[in-house]
Amino acid sequence: MSSTVSTSRGIHSPARLGTYESPDAGASGSFSQLEPDIDDGETELLSVSWNQDYGCFSAGTSNGFRIFNCEPFKETFRRDLKSGGFKIVEMLFRCNILVLVGSGDNSQYPPNKVMIWDDHQSRCIGEFSFRSEVRSVRLRRDRIVVVLEHKIYVYNFMDLKLLHQIETVANPRGLCCLSHHPNTSVLACPGLQRGQVRIEHFGLNMTKLINAHDSHIACFTLTMDGLLLATASTKGTLIRIFNTMDGTRLQEVRRGVDRAEIYSIALSPNVQWLAASSDKGTVHIFSLRVRVFGEDLSAHSNSAQGPAMFQQNSSNALDPLISQNTGANSSSSLSFMRGVLPKYFSSEWSFAQFHLPEDTQFITAFGSQNTVIIVGLDGSFYRCSFDPVHGGEMLHKEADKPKYKLARL
Repeated sequence: MSSTVSTSRGIHSPARLGTYESPDAGASGSFSQLEPDIDDGETELLSVSWNQDYGCFSAGTSNGFRIFNCEPFKETFRRDLKSGGFKIVEMLFRCNILVLVGSGDNSQYPPNKVMIWDDHQSRCIGEFSFRSEVRSVRLRRDRIVVVLEHKIYVYNFMDLKLLHQIETVANPRGLCCLSHHPNTSVLACPGLQRGQVRIEHFGLNMTKLINAHDSHIACFTLTMDGLLLATASTKGTLIRIFNTMDGTRLQEVRRGVDRAEIYSIALSPNVQWLAASSDKGTVHIFSLRVRVFGEDLSAHSNSAQGPAMFQQNSSNALDPLISQNTGANSSSSLSFMRGVLPKYFSSEWSFAQFHLPEDTQFITAFGSQNTVIIVGLDGSFYRCSFDPVHGGEMLHKEADKPKYKLARL
């Protein structure tokens, strides 16, 4: 095993932790190990990432981190340090627990160490040290997942006990997703072959391998219950949606014809829409026509009812999973010749679009009332609305500043 673990007086159940709200803490809050900074110089933005319900996002900076609320958009918390910054800042919903990984650039926090920080207690309550750089960390209330380039470690949140080790193909992007519904425990990660995604249904003690693409995987995401997977390859032209129980491909949509780097994929909570951002400077919205039994799992208290129903139906036929409504995505009028013409003539194209600066990395998520939230590594924040009937060019909501420079706060 290539990791060491240390804890300090144990870890409390995340379900009992307080809400992460410290708007008046500012830069002067006391860290016993993270010393406050008194330098007001310009800050470099290193990373941005959503919390589990996409209501907040964290920003790792060259001298600390900051937490932002999405609706309404505002900074709710920050820690500015004089000893370095963090390339990974992961929230656990809105509670006081954060996971931090140092940037390794003039920092006392090395990129091979994971710090579990309790901001209510202002102390580190656990650490993981590895022999190689940490590529990403994923959290749910009962699990901590640490992603290295060739290996993934899954730990129990309560006692930091190692539960699983998973070997992967080279994974420099740190690709990994978790379900966040309490009734399902699903992990998605790269498999051992190019273009393959490995699905772990921990609650069912089942592993499923999905050969999603011919090229390497560039990006993927799960629905909150983990029953649907959306993937894109390094080619960046197609996005595919799969049933994670049996690996069936349910739908395929096309971002474009030219190669592109997909930065993020988001699925709406009702699984009606998919958003994707890329280095082409466009966020695309696609209409989905997949339907999942148990998609309203949050309304059920029986933990076995939703997944069991899905498994029973999905193993028999695709009909329960594919809506008769083909959705609003554009498709070629020459689709009757799909056996003769190139594949892209019969592909499902995007329903709505929003244009952004090219070559800037953006992450996307769905907000309320047919809106899409977009955050960029150039420090910008956008909230856009789309017409769910006619689609077309999305509208920027002027009430939210279109270029809110996080680095200048």
